[in-house]
Amino acid sequence: MTSATLANKGATTQAATRRSKSLRSQGGLLYVLPFFVAFALFLLWPLVYGAWMSFTDRDLAAGAEPKLVGLDNYAEALTDPMVWTTFGNTVLFTVMTTIPLVVLALAAALLVNMGLPGQWVWRMAFFVPYLLASTVVSLFWEWLYNPELGLINSFLGVFGIEGESWLQDPDFAMAAVAVATTWWTLGFNFLLYLAALQNIPGTVYEAASIDGAGKWRQLFSVTLPLLRNITMLILVLQVLASLKVFDQIFQMTAGGPDDSTRSILMYVYDTGFTNYRLGYASAISYIFFAIILILSLLQLRFARRSDQS
Repeated sequence: MTSATLANKGATTQAATRRSKSLRSQGGLLYVLPFFVAFALFLLWPLVYGAWMSFTDRDLAAGAEPKLVGLDNYAEALTDPMVWTTFGNTVLFTVMTTIPLVVLALAAALLVNMGLPGQWVWRMAFFVPYLLASTVVSLFWEWLYNPELGLINSFLGVFGIEGESWLQDPDFAMAAVAVATTWWTLGFNFLLYLAALQNIPGTVYEAASIDGAGKWRQLFSVTLPLLRNITMLILVLQVLASLKVFDQIFQMTAGGPDDSTRSILMYVYDTGFTNYRLGYASAISYIFFAIILILSLLQLRFARRSDQS
């Protein structure tokens, strides 16, 4: 066989290999094409269109074409008292829910991980509320908080304590919604903590026990340090979820009384779909998006520093 024949065969083989790789690549693109189409239609395009709309005076009630107004919407949002009031309410709700949802979820996971009898009952009790729809949870807690017939005031009345109008009093409304949210969403964080606890090798506790560490010392010197990464993850997810609160507040208090529970996303909704100022609502939402992005980056940076230390 001559060298020319060998060269031709080698070139033919390489060409066939390239065609085969090209066909596989095209097949792979066909498989992911539906995802890219959905991603572009339902995420990229709304982001781009919303950003453009925030620089216009787009109004649903006006028949005219929207006009570019530059940074006027952003300037108005930064000086709008209701933006800062609703943002303060959102931050307050985030603080009131994040701390208990981390602490209580950890306590519940530790309790179940101890090996108590009937573990499936405990797991179901902690996790099942998370599976409920927000409307169900809101109606359930509205009945509990009912000042006349609610179970909470009836229980307090047994001890001679006069109940409150929990959802109608500005001093209690946000705390009442936070309690309902904690009960509702505790199960997700509980599940993450439980999975992390079950992944800790038993040999670590055996070594600590041999060194003379009791249960409490093992908790603070072994368990909690090994849960640091999952705790940071839960903190990031919980802060983001709480900052985006809308459903339960909208259904339980509608932002009242006196705007004491009105979140910033509710204000965006009211501005855009009640007052029809879509351009201004878009500007507020992008300012809020920038704040969430900055907070997320700060949390991630803090988590990385904690891992390096």
